[in-house]
Amino acid sequence: MKTDSDTTGTGTLASQRHLFEIPEQITYMNTANLAPRLRSVTEAGLAAVNRGTQPWTFTQNNWFTDAHRLRGLAARIMNAKQDDVALVPSVSYGIAIAASNVPIKEKQSIVILDQQFPSNVYAWRALAKRVGAELRTVQRGIDGTWTGGVMTAIDKNTAVVAVPNCHWTDGSLVDLRRVGSKARAVGAAFIIDASQSMGAMPIDVQELQPDFLACVGYKWMLGPYGLGYLYASPRWQEQGLPLEHSWITRARSENFAGLVDYTDELQPGARRFDMGEFAQFTMVPMAIAALTQLLAWGVDRIQATLSELTHQIEEGAKKFGGVAAPAENRGGHMIGIRLRGGLPEDLGDRLGAAQVFVSRRGDSIRVAPHLHNTAADVERLLAVLREAVAK
Repeated sequence: MKTDSDTTGTGTLASQRHLFEIPEQITYMNTANLAPRLRSVTEAGLAAVNRGTQPWTFTQNNWFTDAHRLRGLAARIMNAKQDDVALVPSVSYGIAIAASNVPIKEKQSIVILDQQFPSNVYAWRALAKRVGAELRTVQRGIDGTWTGGVMTAIDKNTAVVAVPNCHWTDGSLVDLRRVGSKARAVGAAFIIDASQSMGAMPIDVQELQPDFLACVGYKWMLGPYGLGYLYASPRWQEQGLPLEHSWITRARSENFAGLVDYTDELQPGARRFDMGEFAQFTMVPMAIAALTQLLAWGVDRIQATLSELTHQIEEGAKKFGGVAAPAENRGGHMIGIRLRGGLPEDLGDRLGAAQVFVSRRGDSIRVAPHLHNTAADVERLLAVLREAVAK
């Protein structure tokens, strides 16, 4: 793995564009939707596909060793232990595990954010309907922040608090330390969707103490689509029930000859929640390459570097009336820009013509750069927005 530090002593990284497969004429600032591909990830995937042509080279250990290495890398990013992490296909799968395990009674409440990403909503809607609980949706504050509203929504009748680290539309933050502390104080389960933060913002589960934390692997974690991560606290590692009854998540499944000796005992730790077929012989090596590179860069340095880019975007947008959440109220890796008079109907065409790739989310342009982006990319984006506003 390669990493190039800048020499200013700021703790940021120089452009890492050479490690990504992005043509020079492309300005891609849409990591929150789908990460750009690292060359090392592509190489790992191709090698894995080619190895699959020779299945006779696989041993029993191949079904477990790489997957366990991957869960260990993910654990390092969130400051957990290797067996605290399950491999799951999606956040919705991880949230479904949480929803099927957390205790809740009729008339208790489940706290979520307004316009929260659906993968962390539908399971809670279904659970509330099934048990007769209240789904309590927190609106954004008049100052554009969330934490105060979430803290007010949590009370003695709250059973679950299920929130992201930052809102997927514009990066606006939720103070997970304060929210988690209050959730624990009233006996509520604390669930985090870290898909828009893990890999780009430091996350410490030892400090935050969630019951469950789910994260996709294809956004800021830079891995393949279809493989994600689920942290489960020690409480649920002892008593939690999985969604599936897979052979590979049962105790002693490493002994293929003994698989006919059925057992109700599950694998230790969070491994009881692993999806079936978690070995994923092609995707796991790709994810290992991605997380190895993230750890080489350092998540704190990624956040510092991307914060400089989004600050430049914020300052540039202000000059033509663009509005964004201030830096103290959002993650440094993502920014939502709202334009006076709303977004022009032809903005998407203008961006496409300039080969600038961002996302429209609600009434804002969501910009989510990564280490391949530079100040030149920022200026290309701002130039398109300036022209759109001035027309």
